[in-house]
Amino acid sequence: LVFLFMITRFRASKHPKAIYHGTKSHLSTYAEFGILIVEIVLLVVFSIPLWARWTSPPGPNENPLEVRVVAEQFAWNVHYPGPDRIFGKSDVSLVTSSNPLGIDITDPNAKDDITTLNQLYLEVNRPVIVRLTSKDVIHSFGLPYMRVKQDAIPGMMVPVHFTPIQTSGDGIWEIACAQLCGLGHYRMRGQYHVETKEGLKKWLAEQTPLVASISE
Repeated sequence: LVFLFMITRFRASKHPKAIYHGTKSHLSTYAEFGILIVEIVLLVVFSIPLWARWTSPPGPNENPLEVRVVAEQFAWNVHYPGPDRIFGKSDVSLVTSSNPLGIDITDPNAKDDITTLNQLYLEVNRPVIVRLTSKDVIHSFGLPYMRVKQDAIPGMMVPVHFTPIQTSGDGIWEIACAQLCGLGHYRMRGQYHVETKEGLKKWLAEQTPLVASISE
């Protein structure tokens, strides 16, 4: 709009003789300060508080579902803390083919922990905090239907949070790796399901805790 005003207001037909001294009014200076004040208000009063609110993870009063997701070439390892809602300790030295997350089965908090491979179950209308990390290279945790994408980085635990607002029904929703992570990148796919509260509770009850599966 400013550009159109300028080429109309100062067109050659209206000003056949150039004015070399330029404008003597301070209107442009006042306008610049006015715009600066408006931008500061938008940033400080609106943008920063809204961004802080959006990026803050849900608190305990919101009863979030917390899940660990550990990426590796070429799979997604999912770790649920069980009814006690406390994750068992893990150590890289304990990693085996039957215990890919290296969970310490002697830790009392690990007794009810559940792990799955490439299967993530969530609850509709319940906030979710997914704690991401990687065992090898950088991967990218992508849930297209949730509009969620976050890098999983070795040596870092990166939280990402969101709230599913509808169940997945009979549809298959894919966990995709959105970062080229090796020759098998194309097959690094999982599935996630959004269930009702009763559906998630039933699914969790049907799972065998890691400690029991290793003991068997």
